[in-house]
Amino acid sequence: MSFVNRLFKGFKPTGSCCGKEEENIKDSLNKIAIVGSPNVGKSVMFNRLTGTYVTVSNYPGTTVEVTRGKTKIGDNEFEVIDTPGMYSLLPITEEERVARNILIKEKPDIVIHIVDAKNLERMLPLTLQLIEAKLPVLLVLNIIDEAEKIGMKIRLEHLERDLKIPVISTVSTTGRGIDILKGRIEEYVRNM
Repeated sequence: MSFVNRLFKGFKPTGSCCGKEEENIKDSLNKIAIVGSPNVGKSVMFNRLTGTYVTVSNYPGTTVEVTRGKTKIGDNEFEVIDTPGMYSLLPITEEERVARNILIKEKPDIVIHIVDAKNLERMLPLTLQLIEAKLPVLLVLNIIDEAEKIGMKIRLEHLERDLKIPVISTVSTTGRGIDILKGRIEEYVRNM
C-alpha cells in the first residue's frame, strides 16, 4: 500500500471548525498552513507573517490549540494557520493528528514546511511525505545562521531542482529572508 493510501486509510471527515459565517469568510481567503516539527521557529514565522492579529482556539474535539491569523502579501489576503508540531503525516500524537487533519480537510493553498537548517537530513522525510501527498509545499530552511556558523553550506538551487519545490532560507527571529519568502508566496499564487 502506498504512503498516500496509508495516509488517507480510514480517514473520515467530521464537523466544521467554526460557525457558518466565520467558515465562509475563511473559505474566501487563500490559506497558508505552517507545518514542521517542534522548535523549528513555526510560531516566530507565523508572527512575522501575521503581525498581531491572531485567533487561538482548540481544534474541535481536542485540547490541541491551533493559531490562526491574517496577512496580506502583495495583492492577496491570506488566512495563516500555525499547526501543531509534527514529525510525520502518519500521526502518533494528537498534535500530529490535528496537523494532518488541517492539511487534509482545509486544503491550504500553500504549505510552508519549516525545518531547522542544521538538522535538514533528519527533517526532509516529512518534506518528502508532503510532496508525495501532492500538497503545495514551500520548504523553508530556518535558523540558517546557526547552520552557517558550524560551517554548513546548503545549495538551495540544488534542493529546489531535486525536490521540485521552492526552497528559501530564513532566520525568523531576525527577519532575514522573510521578504524573499513573501516574494516566493506571491509567485506561487500567481502560478496557481
